Amino acid sequence: MAVFAYIHAVSQKKVISMTRKKLTFARLFLIAACLAVSFAGCSLSAHATDEHGYYDDAQRSAELAMQAMSVIDANYRYGGNTPETGIDCSGLVRYVYKRAWGAELPRTAAAISEVSESIESAELQPGDLVFYNTQRRQFSHVGIYLGDNKFVHAPSKGGKVRVEDMDVKYWKVRFNGARRVADPQKEKMKAQRMIQASRDDARPRALVRSR
Repeated sequence: MAVFAYIHAVSQKKVISMTRKKLTFARLFLIAACLAVSFAGCSLSAHATDEHGYYDDAQRSAELAMQAMSVIDANYRYGGNTPETGIDCSGLVRYVYKRAWGAELPRTAAAISEVSESIESAELQPGDLVFYNTQRRQFSHVGIYLGDNKFVHAPSKGGKVRVEDMDVKYWKVRFNGARRVADPQKEKMKAQRMIQASRDDARPRALVRSR
C-alpha cells in the first residue's frame, strides 16, 4: 500500500490535479507510483520472488497497478484490445494481466468473473478486479483496483481509460463484487514446492532401503 499512501500524500499537497487536464493526473499519478515503489525498495520486474526467494505479493500487485496506470488516457473502443487502437473494459484487464503477469484471461467481463476468485471488498489489493452492473446484467463491466478505493477502467464510447472513485454513488449502487485472479507464477511455485517436498520425503526411505 506504500504506492497509494504516497499518492494520497502528494494529492493532499495539490500536486496532482483531479481534473485530468493535459499532463496532470495520468502522468503524475504514474510518476508518484514509481517514486513510491522506489522508496519502498520494491523492484518492478518479471520476477515473482523477493531477495530471499519468497513469493512477493506486494511486488506482483504493484506490477499490475503500474501496468494499468500506463494505459490511462487510451481511447475506448468496443472490442478493442490495445491502447494504441482503442480498448474496452475487458480488453484492458486482459492487456494488463498479459503484460504484467503473462496471464491469458477470457474476452468478456462475465467470463473473467468466472475464472477469478470472489473476495471481500476489505481484502482488495492493487491489481484485483472490481465488477459492476452497467448494462442491466451482472458482471457486465470490470475495472482494476488501484488502492484507496480507486479503480481504473475503460468506460464507454467516446471516453478514455481513466481512474474512478468506488465511493461515488453511481458505482456504489452498481457494484457486483471484488474478485482476484490467481497469479500463474504463484501457482507454478506452489507446484514446484510440492514436487520438491515429495522428493525430500522419498529420500529417507530410499536411504533406508539402500542400507
